[in-house]
This record gives sequence, C-alpha cells and structure tokens, in this order.
Amino acid sequence: MVHTRLARTRRLATIGLSGALVLSMAACAESQRDQGGDTGGSGQVGGTLVIGAAGAPKNFDPIFNDDGESLRPAEQMYERLVAYKPGTTELAPGLAERWEPSNEGKTWTFTLRKNVTFHDGTPFNAAAVCANFDRWFNMKGAAAQSQMIYYADIFEGFATNEGATGEPVYKNCEARDDSTAVLNLTKSKGAFPAAFGLTSLSISSPTALRQFDADSVTQSGDSFTYSAYANEHPTGTGAFKFESFDKANNLITLVRNDQYWGDKAKVDKLVFKVIPDESARKEELRAGTIDGYDLPNPADYGTLREAGKKVLIRPAFNVLYLGVNQSGNPALKDLRVRQALAYAINREQLVKNIMPEGASVAKVAMPPGLAGYTDQVQEYPYDPAKARDLLAQAGVSNLTLKLYQPIDSRPYMPNPTGVAGAVANDLKQVGINIEIVALPFNGGFKDDVQQSGKHDIHLLGWNGDYGDAGNFLGTFFARQKTEFGFSEPALFAQVAAADATVDPAAHTAAYEQVNKDVMSKYLPAIPLSHAPSAIVLGGNLTGFVPSPLTNERYSTVSKG
Repeated sequence: MVHTRLARTRRLATIGLSGALVLSMAACAESQRDQGGDTGGSGQVGGTLVIGAAGAPKNFDPIFNDDGESLRPAEQMYERLVAYKPGTTELAPGLAERWEPSNEGKTWTFTLRKNVTFHDGTPFNAAAVCANFDRWFNMKGAAAQSQMIYYADIFEGFATNEGATGEPVYKNCEARDDSTAVLNLTKSKGAFPAAFGLTSLSISSPTALRQFDADSVTQSGDSFTYSAYANEHPTGTGAFKFESFDKANNLITLVRNDQYWGDKAKVDKLVFKVIPDESARKEELRAGTIDGYDLPNPADYGTLREAGKKVLIRPAFNVLYLGVNQSGNPALKDLRVRQALAYAINREQLVKNIMPEGASVAKVAMPPGLAGYTDQVQEYPYDPAKARDLLAQAGVSNLTLKLYQPIDSRPYMPNPTGVAGAVANDLKQVGINIEIVALPFNGGFKDDVQQSGKHDIHLLGWNGDYGDAGNFLGTFFARQKTEFGFSEPALFAQVAAADATVDPAAHTAAYEQVNKDVMSKYLPAIPLSHAPSAIVLGGNLTGFVPSPLTNERYSTVSKG
C-alpha cells in the first residue's frame, strides 16, 4: 500500500515553464513492479486474472469516456505521451521519453520512444501522435458533443468550435521526424504537462481509427451510439490487447501483448467481470470465481482480511458532492435555497456513519494538498433551523426534489444507496420532500444528469486525474453544464484566467479565490466528503500497486 503526499502534486504543471522539466528514461528506468505496493517479488507468469468491476464500460475509446469503469480497461490497452509513476501523482515518461516546453508554454516538443508498435502492427511515431491530436480537434456534430469532457475541458473547443465560445487551445501538431512530435497551442495552460497524462488522451492506432470508422457517432435523444472501433476494435500500444466484450455474461477479456515494448504482462489473460452489486462481488471472491474486486464496502474490510484477502487502500484524491440543477425546479435558482440544502445536511454524521475510515468532510470541491485549495471559505455547518429559516426567506414551502443517485459504487462513494438515504433523511427533516431515483451509472444516470438534466439534485463526485486544481474546479465550473444548469460567465472567465496563469504563486491564489467565490456567491454544488477507496485481492496475488488516481495497471500482477 502506497501513501502519497498530495503536496507532491503542487504545480507540477509549471515546472517545465522554467526549463526544469525535461524528463528522461533515466528518471524511470526501474521496472514498475519494483516501485512499491504489494510487489511480492517477481511472481509467476501465466494464467487468467479475473477482476470484479462495479459497472459496465460505456465503450473502449478513451476520448469519449470520463468514468472509471470505462477507463479501467482502456488503461490496460492504451498509453499516453506522459505517464505517472505507479502509486503516485508524479509524472514519468510514457510514450514520450521526454518533453520540453518553449514559447512561454505554447509549444511542447515530445521525444518519442522508438521501436513501439500498436496492437495491429502499425508503427508508433510522430505522425501517429499528430493523427490523434488532429482527430480530436476535428471532431464534429454528435462526436464532439458525446462526452468528450476531458478534451473540452483541456483544449476548450474544436476546429469548428462545436459549442465552445472562445478560441480553442490546440493549434496544430508537427511530425518533425519519426521520433519528434511538436504540439503548438494558441495559449499557455497551467494544466500542462500533467494533463498530457490523462487516460482519455491515449494514443490510438491511426490505421484502426480509419479502418473501423472511429468518429462515426450518432445521437438519438440523449443517447449516443459509438463506432465499431470504440466497441469492438480498440487498438493501442499497451501491455494488453482487446479480445472481446461478452455483454450477455458481462465479461471483458484482454490478452497479453507479447510484442509490448516494455515489461510483458505477467498473466496470459485479464478479465473484467461486471458485477454491479457489491455483495455479489464479495461472494464471488469467496467462491473463487473472481480474483479480486474494486470498491469493497468499508464495513467488510475486517472480515475480508480475516479471510486472508488483501484490502489495499488508495490515498484519497477525490470529492463527493451534492449537485444542484438550477434549470430544474425554479426554487433552486435562489441562492438561499441552495444554502438551505447545505445547512440541512449533517456531513459530519455522513462521514462518520456511511463513509470509509479515513474519510473527511469536504469544505470545497477539491481535495486538500493541491495548490489552490483553501479552507478559508464560507462554511455550512449542520444547522436545520438555519436551513428552515432560509427556505422561509425564499418563500419556499412543500418543496419536492428528485434526488438522482448511481446504484454502482464509485471511488468517492462506496455506498451510494447509504449516502442517498442519509442525505434524503436530512433534507426531509427541514421540510423538503425527496424522491430518490437510482440508476446504473452508465445505464441512465449519466445521461439523465449530464445530458438531459432530468434531475433536481444528484450525488456525484470526481477522482483526480492529475495534480492541478483545474482538474477539479475546471472540470466542474469552467463552462455551462447541464449537470448544474446555470450560466455564470463571470465564474467561467475566472476559472479560465486561473487555468491560463502559469506563475505558481499567482496560479495558486487564483484558484483559492475561485474556491471562495464558488462557496459564497454561486454554490452550484455542495461538497460532502473526501474518501479513500479500496480494492480487495486474493491472498495469492502479488504485484498490484494502488494509485490515488485509480489508474492502476494489471500487467505487474501475478497469481501465486
């Protein structure tokens, strides 16, 4: 188990702008299996590893995904230009051996690994890198609107400006030679280089993208249908290759990539078995039909360990919040009503009774330790009388709200049903009637909350992907979103200005002010908690390294 101090992430993204960030292979020469965690020695080779997953993936094309259940299998098949040292938020070489900024951070030069091939035999080179960036930038119509959340947040628009209001960050990509890709931007961003490590920005085979019509995305109402590439032919450079997704039996099967450029995977096959119910995952582990599962119920940690299982805890790098849709019930447009919701929720009791050991009450919508975090904000301690008074001031009575919750466990919310019940009970105590709507995360919840806006309030959260405040505050509040149903151009501009600030002290101060203003002026979401998540493995497994980013790779895991 690795406990990483979140302070390590402070302004990694700006180190390169002073010329200090030129990473080389020497910085990461040791094998991943020797970098901490439950390594257990070299381990055996071969066999099939079966891991229980809490939900089904939406598809296997990383650019269209932002949830853990979709990105977990993608993480095994794909790689990015920049990686993270296993078990940490520290940057490390990925498909690029090193990178260097110039032109005040508007130009990034990547020196690429040689002798790397995609799973279909296509060579990995600078042309392939540029093909991917150009593909993302030139998305149109349904493809551009279909949950390209990370790209939209980082690059702020497309070539045809699909729904964006400002100038896109991406300008062009040059393949200077096979091993040198140069990315040109229209402006500098404090999120880089850390954001280059996002799983969503994984590099796909240009050949497979063309062959399987990767950008063919169609929309019907609030739902999207993806291409053969996304569903049946994902093609990266990773240690595992896609074999099949048996939807009837909820089995995703990957096989070892024997042509992988780095350390080969220990097991022959990696299977993710989708088991939404946590109790069912636990029983399958006991029966030996799976070798481990993600997001065990914190109440089971003790009994699992007594049974000889390994419960590995990830460092908390997340936030759970109650989101408020201001375009839903008209009463929610009133700041006093949103403040009443905040005062009505007993977050101390929620953390104590529902969340796992090590959880803490959240004061803002990002975790402590990141530059830009501050607890010097307007707070909303549990005060039902204050909540009732604010509702009365707003002239609101007999308020009925639909509370949406996912039924699948999330890293920031291992027990969504328990959290929803506790929040609903607190709100009922101040006279707010609650109708709970429980849906599978990728089977209705995300569409209703993030696309159609059918909810009034909802439980959702975010597990950090890289060490910058923008990964939280920018993801939530950089633009108008159906999830929150509000338009605040002043706030959007404030977040954009913070993101564009690369001086470390000024960057920190700008995001601190965003936190203060979000909590006092806007309150589109009520921060609830930060919680460490866990994964449980059979006692015979070795080599797993838990990550605060929940982006673990299973290539180092072996069965004893």
